[in-house]
Amino acid sequence: MSARLGVNVDHVATVRQARRAHEPDPVRAALLAELGGADGITIHLRGDRRHIQDRDVEILRQVVRTKLNLEMAATQEMVKLALTVKPDQATLVPERREELTTEGGLDVVLNSVTLRPVIKMLLEGGVRVSLFVDPDLEQVKEVHKLDAPAMEINTAAYSEASDEKSREAALRKVIDAARLGRKLSLEVHAGHGLDYRNVRAVAALTEIGELNIGHSIVARSVLVGMERAVREMREAMSGR
Repeated sequence: MSARLGVNVDHVATVRQARRAHEPDPVRAALLAELGGADGITIHLRGDRRHIQDRDVEILRQVVRTKLNLEMAATQEMVKLALTVKPDQATLVPERREELTTEGGLDVVLNSVTLRPVIKMLLEGGVRVSLFVDPDLEQVKEVHKLDAPAMEINTAAYSEASDEKSREAALRKVIDAARLGRKLSLEVHAGHGLDYRNVRAVAALTEIGELNIGHSIVARSVLVGMERAVREMREAMSGR
């Protein structure tokens, strides 16, 4: 079975917020992504609200027909919002105000004491939890210890590799992390920096059930439209 595709529409909102305008609308983009074959919609509500806004989250919860995945920091504010809105999944990610985008995986080992009650509250509130982590075996083991049902492997090192040797080494780390995750009965997702050229090798891994891809699809959609951009990504994932 091929991996599911979650489409991140954050950067549709980035363009909108550049002018504090009403368009382009990430909600409309999400609906078009679903028409194009997306298996889910991913959004990151950041503490500084630089792109996705609270109202976007509320409307998307009402209209998304596939799966709504809310990326969020493990803060009281975000936990409260998630328990109110009830996305299908909450993916806990690290967050720094000065970063352009999420720069690395969550250090689950270092932050396990903080993360444990957050994971417990979300799960008890009916929200599935995934942790965004680097492809490090100790991090994967800690995700399992915290009773999170899923993890998302950070593919940045693979996506940003400058030569074939480093790309292969980075892919090997993703493979090892994915295999350990499945061995520990975790649902394994992956994402960050994946595009039309590099996605195939990750999508081909049978251990990975879901890819979350945003920037490359949104960038392509500016030129060809969202539905076509999503269809083309699905084709790239399957190697067609």
